[in-house]
This record gives sequence, structure tokens and C-alpha cells, in this order.
Amino acid sequence: MRMRAVLWLLLGLALIGAVAMPALAAEAPEARPAGDGARAGLLGIAAALAVAFGALGTAWAQSRIGAAAAGAMAERPEIGGLMLVFLALPETMIILGFLVAFFLIGRI
Repeated sequence: MRMRAVLWLLLGLALIGAVAMPALAAEAPEARPAGDGARAGLLGIAAALAVAFGALGTAWAQSRIGAAAAGAMAERPEIGGLMLVFLALPETMIILGFLVAFFLIGRI
């Protein structure tokens, strides 16, 4: 089950790369002709996929960490603060996805 989830995550990242790389390799925004809607659409889809897969990865990681933290806190309630830190660490994935989307939208 875990290997399948990792493979789906890698497939998603490869899809994001396949969509984003041709759009990023295109010419600079100042030099492009007006009305380049297909390029803007691809960049929008790439930005949406970056946020979506970042959110999915964050949710998956937090579900695993949350279950483990609940079990650990049942035995040792004094480590609750430490478990909150570990639960917040996967949030970096969605922040990075948001940053990628922000930079992609900036190129539209």
C-alpha cells in the first residue's frame, strides 16, 4: 500500500514536470505575442497541479504522523508539544507547492 502511494506521488510529480517544463522553457513574458491563451492555460493547469499534489502529499503525511502522535501521546502525554512540531513539518510541502504555483502564475 505504501509503495503504491509513493509511486502515485512520483507519477504526479512527473506529470507536473511534464506540464510545467515546456511552459517554463518558452520565451520571456515580455516577448510573447498577445493572445497566447494556450500557454497561459497550461501554466494555470501546472500551477493547479502543483498546489493539488502538494496538498495531497501533506494530507497523506499528516494522517500518518497524526496517528502515530496520538498513539505516542496516549502513553506519554508530556510529549504533546513535540508531536505538534512533527505534525506541522509536512506543511512545508504545500508551501513549496504554493511557491511553485506563485512563480508559474507570475509568468502568465
